[in-house]
Formats: sequence, structure tokens, C-alpha cells
Amino acid sequence: MNRFDCDLLILGAGSTAFAAALRAQELGKTAIMVEQRTIGGTCANRGCLPSKNLIGAAAVMHEMRHSRYPGLNPLGMDFDFKELIGQKDQLVQEYRKKKYQSLVGDKIRTETGHAEFIDAHTVQVKDKLLSGRKILIATGARSFIPPIEGIEQAPFLTSDLLGSGESMELTEFPDSLLIIGGGYIALELGQMFQRFGTAVTILERSSQLLVSGYEPEVGKAIARILTDESIRIVTNATAMQVEKTATGVTVVASIAGDEERFSAERLLIATGRRPNTDRIGIDRAGVLLDEHGAVKVNERLQTNIANIFAAGDVIGREAGSQMATPVGSQDGGIAAHNALAGKELKSVDHRVIPRVIFTDPQIAMAGMTEEQAEAAGHRCWCNTLPMALVPHARALRDSRGIIKMVADAESNEVLGVSMVGRNAGEVIHEAAMGIRFHAKLDDFIDLLHVFPTMAEALKIVAISRFKNPERLSCCAQ
Repeated sequence: MNRFDCDLLILGAGSTAFAAALRAQELGKTAIMVEQRTIGGTCANRGCLPSKNLIGAAAVMHEMRHSRYPGLNPLGMDFDFKELIGQKDQLVQEYRKKKYQSLVGDKIRTETGHAEFIDAHTVQVKDKLLSGRKILIATGARSFIPPIEGIEQAPFLTSDLLGSGESMELTEFPDSLLIIGGGYIALELGQMFQRFGTAVTILERSSQLLVSGYEPEVGKAIARILTDESIRIVTNATAMQVEKTATGVTVVASIAGDEERFSAERLLIATGRRPNTDRIGIDRAGVLLDEHGAVKVNERLQTNIANIFAAGDVIGREAGSQMATPVGSQDGGIAAHNALAGKELKSVDHRVIPRVIFTDPQIAMAGMTEEQAEAAGHRCWCNTLPMALVPHARALRDSRGIIKMVADAESNEVLGVSMVGRNAGEVIHEAAMGIRFHAKLDDFIDLLHVFPTMAEALKIVAISRFKNPERLSCCAQ
């Protein structure tokens, strides 16, 4: 008879893994998490928490130096990058201790080291074999490094530069930064460093920023905003070669068939993320992967091997998922329930996943884009309005950005919302709730919105289906 060390053996110890372990504990079961890096995973240690801390600090500096209000004169501010990094590290360590390390106990254990499958029930961690009645793969994802000539010989950064006490952590302030990629990591960190005083250049191989999964109006709007902040954005730029120089790095890029050289003190690779499935001996467990290296799962997060489940970034877009911490956390609990409860199995619901990019102003979206809606067979009513039509944006003297609503032209059901604007990350939750419950344009119009708020943008863009919102008084509909 097989001997099992625990009921649920989890590869990884990030937000997905902890959600699963806690659910196992609630069910009276035991769980072991195996983690090669720092407990808490990407979000707490290298992603969400440290990035928003430093982005917030950069925003304070920017506000001080660039007052929006006549009568408030710009002010300078002393800047100590090492001290700023130190407070970020302290915050991460405190959060990790409170939200992760303190949760480990009798029924939840951790093992440190790299895990590789031996078979469908067993993994090896250093010189130890661990087995579980059920296994959850929650190994997350890491930065994708494109095959650019010379990249392995040249120093470069990834989003791991935000890590606390890790080898990739950036502790010396760069005077100049070259970023390959035009997705959310490039935009958030690019604006952050520019506001601290770094000269930033972004090289994007497509014709505009934020191509994958976003409305074209969003990419155009944020490009204008970042350009106004003196970030250099070069589109249609394919990085061909990276060279280490005496003062930093040089990237040779092809731009519309012509070669151009870009030099900076530091280089950041922000070309997306890939699932961590290539180094865990997953073939020995018999688990199938999709063409992107993500673990294939069904709507109950079960793999093709009955006792093995997967959740979080490691499943990529399987079952309609997205690489986002709240998605992984929710799915971790569902996976553990399905693996251990043995009854009333649950299916994931990834139909409405709100997303936010923490630039300033923020980028937020929920539901479908216009292209996605049309591909799904909808005849669309779609409209994009400038944030200048939102009274609160004008009152705050910050009318940068746009809001776009996508609706079915026949039923008026709202299918998607995209917004670039102040507090977009808060506003999008109303949109997501509406989309979740199949709200129509009239539902957004008839809902009383506090005046003035940024959320009123949803009402105004919905009104534009029937009336010209520029010809209405405040709160009129």
C-alpha cells in the first residue's frame, strides 16, 4: 500500500498554493507546499506589492514637481533610492510574515527546494521524496526571455528587480533604462522610473502599445500620456541584438527594415511571462501541456491525470483563465475543494475578470473588447468618449484618458468596458459586476451615481448610445 505524506501536495508556495492549503485545512486535510524561491510567490515578493509601493512613491514625486492647480507651485523633493528600496523591502518582509509565514502550522507544512516529479504521486525535493494523495501544480510563471542574439552575455533586468533581498533586486538607481516590450510591466515600471528621473525608452515590436487583449484606443491613449511625460516610445521595433558596453548595454533593433542602435545604463526585458512547467519533470507524471507550455486543465482544474490538479499562472489561458493573482487565489481554493472534498465539485467561472494596469492614470478593463465581441457573433454598439466629459475629471484638473463601452446592438447588454483614467481600477468593479449579471445600458444609466465621481463615466458613456452627453446638464439623463 502506498504511503502518503499528506492529503494535498502542492508545488509552489504563492497565493494560489496558500489558498489551496488553507482550503485543505478547512476540510480537515493536510497539505505540504514545496517552494524553491521565497514563500509568498511572485505577487508578494516581486510583483503586486513592491511595484505598487514604488509606483505610489513615484506618483508623489510627480505630483510635487508637476502641480495641476494654478496657485500651487511645483516643489522639489529629496530622493534617496536606496532608502526607498529599503522601506519597500521592509514592507514586503512584514507582509510576507503576516500573510504567509504565520499561516503555516500543524496541517500546513512547507519544504524548501526545487521539486521534480518522480511519478504521478511523488516528487523529489533535494534528497527527499514527498508524496500526496492529490497533487496541485501551482508553480506560477516567470519572465519570458526572447531569443535575441547576445542576450545571455549582456546584463539585463526582469520584473524580478522588485524582489526583496534577491540577486536580481535593483538597488542602484539607473540614469537611463531601455525596455524591450510594451505590455503592462513595461508601462508600469517605465513610468515609475521616468518619474524618479531615469531616462526611459520603450521598444515595442507591434505598431502600438498593449496589443494583446486590449482595445486599440487604450494603447493610443496611454502612449500619448507617457510621451507627454517624456518617455520615448518606439513602435515597430524588433530587437535583433544586445551588446554589453563599458557604460551599460546597446540594443540593435530593426525598425521598418532599418537598423537603429539604442543605448542605456540598464536593460529591462518585459516581453511577457511563461508558465513554470519546463523544469519540474512533468512528463514523468504524464501531465499534458498546451502549445504555450501551460498545464492543460478542465473547468474543474483537473489535468488529464485524475489525482493531479493545476491552478494559477501555470495554466496560462486554459479554461479561460488569465495570469492574475486574484484569479489564482480563487482557483487555488476551487482546485483544493475538487481534489479533496469528493462531492459537490465546483467549476471555475472566468467569464468576467477585471484587470488593471497601475500606470497613472490607471488602465482598467472587464469583459470583451469590440474585436472579441464581434468574433463571438455579436453585432456591436461601441463608443469611446474622452474623460474630459466626466465632471469629476475636470474638477480634479486631470482629464487624461478615455472610456469605451461595448454592448450588443440588439439587446443593449453591456459586454465590455475599457477605461484609461484616474481611479479606473476602482471604477472597473462596477462595470465587472454589471457584466457579470448581464446588465444593459439602461441599468448603468438608471443607477444613481454619486456626483461628482469617476464612476459616473460609466453612466455617461452608456447615455451616449441614445443622446449626446455633451448636451446634458450635470446628472441629467
